[in-house]
Amino acid sequence: MTQKIALITGASRGLGAAMAEALAPTHHIIAVARTTGALEDLDDRIQALGGQATLALMDITNKDAMAQLCRSIYDRWGKIDIWAHAAVHVAPLTPADHMGSKDWEKSVACNLTATGTLISYIAPLLGADGTAIFFDDPAGGKKFFGAYGATKAAQIALAQSWQAETHKIGPKVKIATPDPMSTATRGRFFPGEDRALLADPRAQAKTILSEL
Repeated sequence: MTQKIALITGASRGLGAAMAEALAPTHHIIAVARTTGALEDLDDRIQALGGQATLALMDITNKDAMAQLCRSIYDRWGKIDIWAHAAVHVAPLTPADHMGSKDWEKSVACNLTATGTLISYIAPLLGADGTAIFFDDPAGGKKFFGAYGATKAAQIALAQSWQAETHKIGPKVKIATPDPMSTATRGRFFPGEDRALLADPRAQAKTILSEL
């Protein structure tokens, strides 16, 4: 049987890590993130589940690095079966007229520009039968969410266009809207929130995959 391959961008923590763990029993995981320690911890958990991972320590905004990764994936496996795109830049909450230019530029670069670049790189690896998964967060338009909300909404609009374009020919494009989760990102937005009331990322990952 040909080995199934799952590429997870933003794999080190939160929902990305949960998706990697959920897929590990059935897929070889290619885990992309910028944090060495978190990737190594994820690798330990994947091995404990009986799976295997290839760790790719890189920034998705580095076009050359991502191009080389995709070429390496093609040379080794020839394709991927699932791409789950969980990487995101989370700018500090601030009024729209107080947004720092660096935070805005990082949000556009990671949440939008890199996503468009990755779609063009990864689509050939997915082919007609693969599945791409994006994660919506309906924060656009809410007060203080300007940089994050606007660029996340734009990312999802791009994914929706790709979804409509590939509806009949593939790959399959899934846009999931997870419940509010107990993640570091959520903690930055809502410090002091009762995390016991939030969803477990691992449970959300399993639900999302069950709906593919």
